[in-house]
Amino acid sequence: MPLVHQMKAIQLIEAATGQQLLKATPPWLLRPGAQECAGRWYLLCDIYRALTGLNLPEQMPRRESRRIDAILPEQAGPRVVEIDEGQHFNLHRKLTLDTYPADVPLAFDRNVWCVRSNREPRPRSGGWAAPKPPLFPGSGGRHLQRAFRDALADILPPLHGYAPTLRIADFEVAFCGAAVNPVAAMRELLVAKGVL
Repeated sequence: MPLVHQMKAIQLIEAATGQQLLKATPPWLLRPGAQECAGRWYLLCDIYRALTGLNLPEQMPRRESRRIDAILPEQAGPRVVEIDEGQHFNLHRKLTLDTYPADVPLAFDRNVWCVRSNREPRPRSGGWAAPKPPLFPGSGGRHLQRAFRDALADILPPLHGYAPTLRIADFEVAFCGAAVNPVAAMRELLVAKGVL
């Protein structure tokens, strides 16, 4: 089901913007270490420590590679696009969002994401929570990994000449998809997020 939301969101964003989204992850976001995190390294170390109680290694382990959903090409700079399904909203994600300083630019309402994350106080179990060593070796590791990776995708792009990350939640995709004119509804949502 989550992939359905992602594909629908990408179709609507492309129709609303007239731009084809790119399916590529910038090299600095694949396995970001201290160098790629630049002036936000200590912030990301603090987030990782708050999630795990561990110290973040300066180089990401090879198996800790990540992908993003898409990139929206824009004149002012490309923009990371992430579609957040239900598993992205939980107490771990709220912890990361609460750690962001006010000067982290975002193309989504952090308060909406925090409220939604508060509604999921207990993360889902099963494969959604499997350990993900070496960085997230314990129970609930996948939830912690997802929350940390979301933080990386929010915080790093502006350091690399990208526009603030655009996040669209599954409930926003559902709302736009159910509208009389889904493309117009997505366009309005992108205006509200400061993208158009």
